[in-house]
Amino acid sequence: MSTVLSEQEQLRRQAMQSLLDMGIEPFPANEFVVNAHAADILENYDRDKLNYKNITIAGRIMSRRVMGSASFFEIQDSTGRIQAYIKRDDVCPDENKDLYNVVFKKLLDIGDIVGVKGYVFTTQTEAIAVHVEELTVLSKSLRPLPIVKSAEGKTFDAFTDPEQRYRMRYVDLIVNPANKDIFVKRTKLFNAMRQFFNNAGYMEVETPVLQSIPGGATARPFITHHNALDIPLYLRIANELYLKRLIVGGFDGVYEFSKNFRNEGMDRTHNPEFTAMEIYVAYKDYNWMMDFTERLLEYCAVAVNGTTEATFGEHKIDFRAPYKRISMTDSIKEFTGFDITGKTEDEIRIAAKGMGIDVNETMGKGKLIDEIFGAKCEGNYIQPTFITDYPKEMSPLTKKHRDNPDLTERFELMVCGKEIANAYSELNDPIDQRERFEDQLRLSEKGDDEAMFIDQDFLRSLEYGMPPTSGLGIGMDRLIMFLTNNASIQEVLFFPQMRPEKVAKVADVKDYEEQGIPAEWVPALQKMGFTTIEALKEANPNKVFNDLGGMRKKLKLEVAMPSKEDVLAWFN
Repeated sequence: MSTVLSEQEQLRRQAMQSLLDMGIEPFPANEFVVNAHAADILENYDRDKLNYKNITIAGRIMSRRVMGSASFFEIQDSTGRIQAYIKRDDVCPDENKDLYNVVFKKLLDIGDIVGVKGYVFTTQTEAIAVHVEELTVLSKSLRPLPIVKSAEGKTFDAFTDPEQRYRMRYVDLIVNPANKDIFVKRTKLFNAMRQFFNNAGYMEVETPVLQSIPGGATARPFITHHNALDIPLYLRIANELYLKRLIVGGFDGVYEFSKNFRNEGMDRTHNPEFTAMEIYVAYKDYNWMMDFTERLLEYCAVAVNGTTEATFGEHKIDFRAPYKRISMTDSIKEFTGFDITGKTEDEIRIAAKGMGIDVNETMGKGKLIDEIFGAKCEGNYIQPTFITDYPKEMSPLTKKHRDNPDLTERFELMVCGKEIANAYSELNDPIDQRERFEDQLRLSEKGDDEAMFIDQDFLRSLEYGMPPTSGLGIGMDRLIMFLTNNASIQEVLFFPQMRPEKVAKVADVKDYEEQGIPAEWVPALQKMGFTTIEALKEANPNKVFNDLGGMRKKLKLEVAMPSKEDVLAWFN
């Protein structure tokens, strides 16, 4: 199969060849030194004009007004757009005027990347612009950009289809530059969180992505095979157990921003690859961690947006500390009237079914409680709220509650009905931990494919002694969704996971020739939409013959028209 180029793509390749024929490299290798950017010029020129008498700027041509001996065009760099004024005799001081008359006016297109040297001035309409004294071709764009037009504050022909935007993020960022702000804020969030932890004296570390046991969470892992060792390996679902090993090893506080992978469903809030932050601090408990989390998120919100407040959909969220705190038992009792205290697995399953919740026999007590909370409670928490004291069956890595052995010292932070943080007083009793893992194994034998594996090496590390520790995990993608008012996780990931792209099949020239079709007529047929032999066979032969004449003229094919009998023979 081959690729059919659009008319625009063909013209751009022809322009590229014309540049080469003129001795102009369309993709030069040498450095182009930039000393100014669009946003800086537009912000500071009126105040400090002397600094912009000799500037060099580079970017993409985004619009053009080609006139006679002088023209205007817009350059877009990483900071924004600025107008440029180009005059033929300025860029072509000698007899040869090809750089303006041929290169600029005929061979450059919207989307091409150019370098400009010149000075900044104010136009007759009081617009700030760059007066071009030198023009350099830096990269020829061989595909046309979507043209986003605007007039009177309205946008037309915008590149807004979500699937196309996510699949071709590079185009999205070019034609929708405002979307860059999401990713600038994402980086601000990571930097702020790092600074907060570093200022507290905690150390950033790295742990394995390929793991022999997928531990630290209840999730279905991706599995692969290591050929040299001849063993299965898993992409990590969490980094918790490795970070705790470092606490055993003597670090007082460690954290990591980790790429995690879970082989589960995809929706507006879940991507199979996501970023989590986990931090573990020795000699602390979950009460201390709640206070720490409040201060952390307040600090990050201000760093990202300049305020503790953020808008998410119809809600205005305030990350200013302190946050409401309520136990999971009390939450379920408040919104369902059912008290889970002391109830058996069967009693909870019957209650869940009575609430209209879809549960089955493979679900253990912890999973059943989680389903009830998810269906009936979590959506009610809009402002940041700590849900505390989870039942033991829901928290296999968490220390038993000091006042109630049926509960654990755990909290989750809910915002707008979604969990964005999870924290424990970490279980450091190796005997208790082994029993919890064995409970998970029994769930796995019942058919729960998200139950935890038993990590014998982690148990061994606990037997050497882990100090009292509190750990916190935050879903970074979800947190930035709330801070930038995006309901879809795909909006805050540069390259979210997508279904395979459907690519139209295009037959090779030889496939047409085997059908008796001369090669010189293949471009015309493909331009008419017959990109496969099957598509041609389904067409009306008489109409194909009639349309060939017009396409021959449009493509300027210097070949004789085939007879009607010849065309009819193509369909035999």
